[in-house]
Amino acid sequence: MRQLAIAAAAFAAILPAAAPVSAPAHASAPAAVPPGQVYFWPEAGQMGAGGAWAYSPPGYREADTRVKRHAYSFDSHASVSVYAISYQGGGGCLYREIRPDDYSDNWAEWGGKFDGVSDTRMGCEAG
Repeated sequence: MRQLAIAAAAFAAILPAAAPVSAPAHASAPAAVPPGQVYFWPEAGQMGAGGAWAYSPPGYREADTRVKRHAYSFDSHASVSVYAISYQGGGGCLYREIRPDDYSDNWAEWGGKFDGVSDTRMGCEAG
């Protein structure tokens, strides 16, 4: 019995040293969004082929083809509100405000409308 207790104590002592300090991130896990940026993904759950498309204010930026009219999740670490822009037929446009630290893992209500992003409303109507 004493040998079993000694073996268990020895095993317990070396076990923490053998364990990794931190588990590596899974390859499909979303990347951390750096301060000042907004990431858009082509699929819900911050996933999708090609990874995230990034925007940093100021100015307007047309969405990459991966996420244009197909941005089904986003995460904002911008320090200001930014505006998702959707162009409508006839020259009109809609905006959707994205506030600092705002995110959506299932942006179905706007993901199919997303054309670009700006730090201003660009004269568009709320949509």
